[in-house]
Amino acid sequence: MKWTRAVHHLTELVEKCAEPPNPVFRFDVVELWAFGDLLGVPRELDVIEVAVVSDLPVDEVPWLTEPLGAEHWAHSTRVSRNPISVRWRSVHAPVWNHEIERPALVWSRAHGVVEEALVAVSDGTAELVRLPEPSPDELRKRIEDELVVSLAAMRRANQVYTDKRWSPGKLTPHADSLWHTTSGYLDLLDAAG
Repeated sequence: MKWTRAVHHLTELVEKCAEPPNPVFRFDVVELWAFGDLLGVPRELDVIEVAVVSDLPVDEVPWLTEPLGAEHWAHSTRVSRNPISVRWRSVHAPVWNHEIERPALVWSRAHGVVEEALVAVSDGTAELVRLPEPSPDELRKRIEDELVVSLAAMRRANQVYTDKRWSPGKLTPHADSLWHTTSGYLDLLDAAG
């Protein structure tokens, strides 16, 4: 997609985040961060990468999983229909990790739209609004913390899958949850190695 289209999609998502929360969905988004190629120089992109931060406990948002209610939020904001890759995060832990490198905050419930960041992304000068790079020790600690959360989540998802394996009803949602949780754990394990 063209750079201007990518910026348009990001701006549209920021505007959706800035709207009052929909009480029907009960999914509380408190921050939106951009990361990846969108924070570089203007060029064609395949996808826009964002971190959507919710006010959920850390253990309810393990790496590479989709928290309860997030799917409805993604549909209502058109994220699921646009070329946007979402990483779900908890406000109770740092947004950055081994993949979300030096993100830029573009919206928060506390401060609203971060116009400076949107302009910098549009101009290709997002380097000016990105978080500083963590030290190797900080990054290692971040990955270790996420591994603990991810392993506990994988064990829970595995138990739910095991409990539901021979029960009536669809197994797909439980299998998908286990798959996402396992993928997150393995990704973190690779990053730690």
